[in-house]
Amino acid sequence: MAMKIRLARGGSKKRPFFRIVATDSRMPRDGRFIEKLGTYNPLLPKDNDDRVSLNLERIRYWLDQGATPTDRISRFLEAAEVLDKKQRNNPIKGQLRKKARERSEAENPGEDA
Repeated sequence: MAMKIRLARGGSKKRPFFRIVATDSRMPRDGRFIEKLGTYNPLLPKDNDDRVSLNLERIRYWLDQGATPTDRISRFLEAAEVLDKKQRNNPIKGQLRKKARERSEAENPGEDA
């Protein structure tokens, strides 16, 4: 069984609230889960302690069992120093998009942006 540690959405329309859950990867996002491991409230300020709450003992247990965290959860765990920080590199993100590239070439003919 492929286990995931991921977010399950709760809350009402335009008022998101997420549970951090351990679940089978084949289950739907808001469907059945095995265990609730914490909460995430994106509406709270970033410096608020209640924005992300984690049960680190149980998360370590599930990681030892082979569960893989999603990207957002792995960022939470990196901030809590449970996981090592990964080197992330997205070279496409730093490039200019089509219109900006055309404008840049029109202003500076012969130069690469």
